[in-house]
Amino acid sequence: MFTFHSIQDYHTALREGTTSCEEAVQHYLEKIAFHTHLNAFVQVYGEEALEKARLLDEKRKSGQAPGKLHGVVIGLKDVISYKDHPLTASSHILKDFVAIYHATVVEKLLREEAILIGHLNCDEFAMGSTNENSAYGKVLNARDESRVPGGSSGGSAVAVQAGLCMVSLGSDTGGSVRQPADFCGILGLKPTYGKVSRYGLIAYASSFDQVGVFGLTVPDVAKILEVIAGEDDYDSTVLPESNGDWSVGKEDLTRKYRIAYFKEALEHPGLDPEIRDTLHQYIQQLRTDGHSVEGVDFELLDYIVPAYYVLTTAEASSNLARFDGVKYGYRTPIAGQDLDLTEFYKRTRSEGFGKEVKRRILLGTFVLSAGYYDAYFTKAQQVRKMLVDRTDLIFKDFDLIILPTSPTTAFTIGEKMDDPIAMYLADIYTVYANLVGIPGISIPLFTHTNGMPFGMQAMTSRFKELHLLQFSHLIMQQYKSYENPTLCD
Repeated sequence: MFTFHSIQDYHTALREGTTSCEEAVQHYLEKIAFHTHLNAFVQVYGEEALEKARLLDEKRKSGQAPGKLHGVVIGLKDVISYKDHPLTASSHILKDFVAIYHATVVEKLLREEAILIGHLNCDEFAMGSTNENSAYGKVLNARDESRVPGGSSGGSAVAVQAGLCMVSLGSDTGGSVRQPADFCGILGLKPTYGKVSRYGLIAYASSFDQVGVFGLTVPDVAKILEVIAGEDDYDSTVLPESNGDWSVGKEDLTRKYRIAYFKEALEHPGLDPEIRDTLHQYIQQLRTDGHSVEGVDFELLDYIVPAYYVLTTAEASSNLARFDGVKYGYRTPIAGQDLDLTEFYKRTRSEGFGKEVKRRILLGTFVLSAGYYDAYFTKAQQVRKMLVDRTDLIFKDFDLIILPTSPTTAFTIGEKMDDPIAMYLADIYTVYANLVGIPGISIPLFTHTNGMPFGMQAMTSRFKELHLLQFSHLIMQQYKSYENPTLCD
């Protein structure tokens, strides 16, 4: 019977002949079929994946050197372009659209012999925190099916959580990888803005979006990042930073880190008291382990969410203007109707976009409009610059910042759908990393008394992903020895 623990163990089993790529793919296809009700996948490429697995098995048996991701079974969020496969952003307006080129991350995965098993459900155009804003319907949290998996990359998180693939890719504009990872009890990494090419990623807010990785182990996440990161001629925002040595697991276990946390974050009234108390206990444990952990004043915390939503909705209103029903995607029926172009656009977009996407387009159009641009958009840009400057100062004295990932555990289905402001405020701890462009990871460490997982978020300065991953791996190895009953088994 096929089991998966890590990419390294899987590759060892392939070399020893105790399993095969075909067996792995067949295992995942069976699990996907069994867990169809979770609604994690919107498209499954079963026959194609099996064919690829057989070819890889033959190649390996012939003695050819395998790629770094030889036979690794991966799911893609439905905003990442995979040539000749459906690409809909979980939206009615892109119904039946087929991608005409590979995203750069897909090209790199295929080059290293990964097997792409399907596209995963998400909030429409990656706009949402619960994965309830999808044309395909909501995704269920496998830990408790009465709860949401988080969003917008909820399908990507559940696919890894429920064992429907080995790792998955999502996108993170304001926490859309880290928050669902937190709700589902797995790892979720958002790299530095400019670390991974966005070419072939359907844009929500172009100065915030970043492809991210879900996995069960830090070395698995590191291996995927090693493959997908790096320069790309098709994306001028990718910076020519060297990936260096990605040997996560071989780091110095005796290293002591200088860690900061925001006092205002752990004192915020919206933070669940049990999450707050657990993190305070864990901070003390880190100190006991010899790390330096200090609270710092961060008076800008309450400005983070407003600045984020002003800027991202403004960018969304511009990016989504291309979906007009003329060149591709959904088009309102026009037979027998006398429609001018403006009315045609209105009907197509009104019928094609869902409620949350329309809300954000309207918000973005408003903050960019004459008379309001300086009052909202310009002010938000100034706040963003202040956040960047403050962050740079913090990282002069500290190696890492730790925060909660989310103020609560996973919401029940429908709990926040009638209160978009409450939904937006739930992003208070994750949008910060996107505003300032630093990498962040949600590390699954704890279990709430309500039975749901929650983690801790860690962030480093720009392009310090290796340090972030090494720290994450260190504490995931060490926490298992603690006696704290709230920690995950």
